[in-house]
Amino acid sequence: MTAHPIPEDAPRARRLPRRALTAVVAAAAVAAPLAVAEPAAADGPKVVCTSGKAGLAAKLTKDITAALRGRAGHTGIAFDDPATKTSCTYDADRQFDSASVFKPIVLGTLLWDADRAKRSLTSREKSLAHKMITESDNDSTTELRNRLTTAKITSFVKAAGMKRTLPNQTWGTTQITARDEQRLLALFTSGNKLITDKSRAYALDLMNKVISSQRWGTPAGAPKGTKVHVKNGWLQRDRDHLWRVHSIGAFTVGGRTYTMSVLTHGNRTWQGGIDAIQAVARAVHRDVNPAANHAQLIAPPAHPQEVMPPGV
Repeated sequence: MTAHPIPEDAPRARRLPRRALTAVVAAAAVAAPLAVAEPAAADGPKVVCTSGKAGLAAKLTKDITAALRGRAGHTGIAFDDPATKTSCTYDADRQFDSASVFKPIVLGTLLWDADRAKRSLTSREKSLAHKMITESDNDSTTELRNRLTTAKITSFVKAAGMKRTLPNQTWGTTQITARDEQRLLALFTSGNKLITDKSRAYALDLMNKVISSQRWGTPAGAPKGTKVHVKNGWLQRDRDHLWRVHSIGAFTVGGRTYTMSVLTHGNRTWQGGIDAIQAVARAVHRDVNPAANHAQLIAPPAHPQEVMPPGV
C-alpha cells in the first residue's frame, strides 16, 4: 500500500440528506464559566466557547471566527481542553460523510469488543488496525469492518453516546459530527467504562504513528514538542465533485491533553479543505498555548493519490 493519501469512498454512493443544526455550547465543568458567541454569518451557525480561564473564551471565539471567514462550504468544529475547562463548538452537530475518519470508530469498536470479551487482539487484528490507522489503508478497514459487522459498530457508537453518528455499510459515507468525534477522542484520552486504559494507550499510540504524509490538519500550529495523535479523512464524490476533508486530533503538551475535531464539506479542491482546517487549528493551538515560541511546521502533499477500493 502506498504511503500517500488515499481518497476513501466509492464515487457513486447513494445520495444522503444534508442536515444543518445550530451548534450548541458544550457544558463546561466549572462554576460560572466564561462564554462568548460571535456569528460567522448573519443567520448562520456561531462560534461558541466557554472557559474557566479569564479571557480565553473571548479570544478563541474571535480567532476561530476569523479563521472561518470567507471559507467555502460547511465546517463543523469542536474543541475541548479539560485542564482549563475550555470548550468551543461551531456547527458541531452537522453531519458529514466520514471518509477515513470512520477508521478510528472501527478501532474503538474493535477495542471495545475485545475488552468486553476480556481477550487480547489477535496478531491479524493488530496488523489490520496498524495499517488502517497509520497508513489509512482501505482494504484493512473493510476487512476489520466486515469482521466486526456494521451492527456491532452501531452498538459501539450508541454506547459511546455518539448520537448523530450513523454507520453505513458503504463506510466512507457514514455520517459523523464534530461533537461525536470529540466523544470518541474522549474515550481514547480519559478513563472510562467502555475501553480499558491499556486499549486507550494502544489507540493513541497508533494515532501517534500516522505516516508523515498524513500528519497535516489539526496538528498545524501545535507547539514544538507536542505529542500528536491524529487521523485525517478526505473524499471527493462524483455526485458533486466536491471534497470532504476532515481532521481529528489529540495533543499532549505541558502536562495536559486537549482534543480537536474539524470537519469540512463543499471544498472545490483538496487543498481548500486542508487550508480551512489548518487555519482553525493554528488559531486554537496559539490561543491555548500563549507561552509557546515555536509551532510545528505542517506541509501536506501537493496532491492526493486517487485510489478507490472496490465496494467502498
